[in-house]
Parts: sequence; C-alpha cells; structure tokens
Amino acid sequence: MHDALIGLLERRAPVGRETWRSLWDQLGDGRLDRAQALALLTSLATAFPDHETLRHLLDSLAERRPARPAGRWAGTVNVVGTGGGPRTFNISTASAFVAAAAGVRVVKTGSRAYTSSLGSVDLLERLGVPLTSSYEQTAETLDRYGVAFTGPFVYPAQLTRLARTIVPTSMKPFGRFLNALGPFLADLPVTAQVTGVSSAAPPAGLRALAATVTGRVLWLTVNDRGADELLAFADNTIHGNDGLELRLPAGELVPADGGFADLAPAVAPAAAPGHFLSVLAGAAGAVATRTVCLNAAALAVASGHITDWTRAVAAAEEAVRDGAARDLAERIRAGGARRPARTKEVSGA
Repeated sequence: MHDALIGLLERRAPVGRETWRSLWDQLGDGRLDRAQALALLTSLATAFPDHETLRHLLDSLAERRPARPAGRWAGTVNVVGTGGGPRTFNISTASAFVAAAAGVRVVKTGSRAYTSSLGSVDLLERLGVPLTSSYEQTAETLDRYGVAFTGPFVYPAQLTRLARTIVPTSMKPFGRFLNALGPFLADLPVTAQVTGVSSAAPPAGLRALAATVTGRVLWLTVNDRGADELLAFADNTIHGNDGLELRLPAGELVPADGGFADLAPAVAPAAAPGHFLSVLAGAAGAVATRTVCLNAAALAVASGHITDWTRAVAAAEEAVRDGAARDLAERIRAGGARRPARTKEVSGA
C-alpha cells in the first residue's frame, strides 16, 4: 500500500508533498493499480483531509502542470461552486452571464453533474455554449464576449488518469469531495475567485485551505440554508483569504421573501435551456432574478469592477431588465459578432 494511502487512513500527520509526488509518479507509470486508486478516492471522500495534506496535494499537482502563458487577466473573476446542497437551477452560471452583461470580466469553471441532474457543463452543452480548450482561446473569448466557460484543460491531468484507472467504477461516488476541492484545482490567471460552499463541504477545512492561496482574491460564500450560492432569502457570509468576513443578512441588499421553490430547476433536463434563458430575461420570477443579481453583484465587487454592493446589485438588475444578459447568451450560442461594450460608467466602479 502506498504511503499516501497509509497516511490518509491513519490521519496522524499531514501527507507531505514528496509522498504525493511519489503517488502521482506511480499513477503515471501504471504501478498504482485500480484497487489502490479506488482506496485513495474512497479515503479522500470518506473524511475530508486536514488542510495541510490538501495543500501538499494541490502543490504536488500544480508543479506537474504544463506552463501557462505569463501574465494575469486583470479584473477577471472566476465563479465556481462546490455543488451539493438544495437543488436549484444553475445560479452561478446565470450570474456569470449577468455580471458579464454588466461589464465584469468573468470566467466560469465547473463540471458535469455529480449530485444534481445538470452541472454547469451539462447545461452549457444543452444551451450550445462552447467550452474553451486552452488559455489562449479563453483569453480570446473573454475579449470578445466578456465571459468564457472553460473546458477540462484547467484541471490536473492526473484526475483523468485516476478516472481511467478505476474503470468500470465511475467518479460519481466521489463527487462531493471532487466538487469541494475542484475550485482549488482549476488553474487560471484571474484577479479574483468567488466560490460558493454548500453544506456538503466543510467550511472550516476549506477556509484554512483558502488562507494558503496567494496571488488572487479568494472568497468563500456560505449561508444558513446550505446552498453553494448567495441567497436572497438567507443570511450569507463571505470569507476571504485575506481575513475578510463579510455578513450579508437576508433583506439587506434585496428583498428576503421567497424560498427554494422559487429557485427550482426545470422539471426535465430537456427544458433546462428554455428555463435558463427565461432566468436571464427576468421572466422566471422575482426571487430568481434577485438571487442571480445578488451573486452577479458579488462577482462585480470581488473583481473590483464596482466597489459598492448596492450599485453592483443595481447594475446586475439593469443587465437583466434591459435584455443584455439574455442577449449575451444568445450571441455566444450563435457565435455572433461582438457587440460594443457598454460605455456608461457606474458610480462607484
């Protein structure tokens, strides 16, 4: 049994970077067999490791990545959630479109569904919105539309190797852990990242891990209803990797009426694209619109595009009300020509 597995099972000390390096070496040359790969994933998914073990794991994967282009995408924010929690439509994906329509540069990372009927990738596929396949293509898409949805190239290749090693078992049984760690696995040169954390993920462990992240603003959002997005009808808290702790009580920025019934996903997956476009158009109900705009406002503030929360919510609401958010989605679906960027300044930006 590999030392990494022994360390995870005994849980007496952090599993160090050298141990993880050895495990990835054995995975790469085929010495880590299916039984050990399954044991690894099962152990990680059964009990969330300590943040030092996770930091060493992430660092050992990061050093194996191909070099990405130098430089940072200034003013760009990545939005991603841990999944889990109550079932809703794809709020973070909708907030990406709305924030981009309001002038924020947004990258959305995500995955296929592990615990829900449609993950962000599943939805985008049904919408006909293409995923980018490289950093260069992502930068080009950002320049063209103000928003880009990345493909799996942002994640370590070792995850794909693990998935192949455990066949015919799927990765779905380990989805909660993979979703919880996923926001830390994506490698993007963004200025900020907003990560929604559901009740299925341990906030204390993720907060400790987030505190070790440097080079970008990293927000973890939680609420008293267990969803992995900010909720209009819940008390929300934002934890930043710089020590920020910002509380957004229900009703402070948008009305607090409504509940999860107002955020329910489409009944059938085939109906999801139409329902999603109605959300972007503000036609899926006031609670859905407020919730999406609250999350879009978080992207605007985290990125530094708008510094005042009230003005950020107002900018998001305008992007829905004037049709800019839905129009943006339709243009990306159609691969249409670039529309000139908004020139109107938002006070407080």
